[in-house]
Amino acid sequence: MTDFIQVAYADKVCTITINRPEAKNAINQAMYGAIADALTEADERADVRVVLLRAEGDIFTAGNDLRDFQSSDADGEPPVRRFLRAIRDVDVPFVIAVNGAAIGIGLTMLLHADLVISDDTASFKAPFAQIGVVPEAGSSVLLPQAVGIAWANDILLTGRSVNAQEALSIGLISRVYPAADLQAEAVKLSKQIAAMAPNAMKESKRLIRSGRDVLAEHMDKELAVFAKQLESAEFKEAATAFFEKRPPVYD
Repeated sequence: MTDFIQVAYADKVCTITINRPEAKNAINQAMYGAIADALTEADERADVRVVLLRAEGDIFTAGNDLRDFQSSDADGEPPVRRFLRAIRDVDVPFVIAVNGAAIGIGLTMLLHADLVISDDTASFKAPFAQIGVVPEAGSSVLLPQAVGIAWANDILLTGRSVNAQEALSIGLISRVYPAADLQAEAVKLSKQIAAMAPNAMKESKRLIRSGRDVLAEHMDKELAVFAKQLESAEFKEAATAFFEKRPPVYD
């Protein structure tokens, strides 16, 4: 397991921490694999009733590590695919606490959580079109369901940043706390859920999500288009512009 992902167990809660603040918590393939493994293990342990995902530093995640994605040529199932399946299928209640910016996958993974809370510095951004790719993690279906077509289009097609209060008002998150209180409140909420009847919680979660039967198929479709765009001239220009610290130019 990569040192950038830390896993701890206490009080029936599995806490997964993204710990790469020096790189704005950008997620590489090894980190995706480590989170997927942690979620799978937590789901199989009898002493875990809640998973809490959080991040160190002043940013939740800047999204994918673009350099890693450009150079990745691993054989077998890509770790990011295992991660997407794990967040989609995790059986125990899944809580995410967002501190600071949640960009790209940092936003779209939230759509698979059962509860999302943030601090008052949080912002949410999905700049897919800006970097020559398409929405992923089922977000082209789940985001319109969560916030409505108008807001989903505004977020996905323009790449605009949504602040914490806007995110609360449109239903992207459910609670906002002062930055100094977020982590303690996340632990408190997770413990409250862990104290409830575990099977009832799992069955409730399954019922709430029972209308998502086509999600797996749609996520596969998204990934196929996303992979195609990674090979496109648009993405190559976007990645080059990112590292050269200039705006991309699309013909």
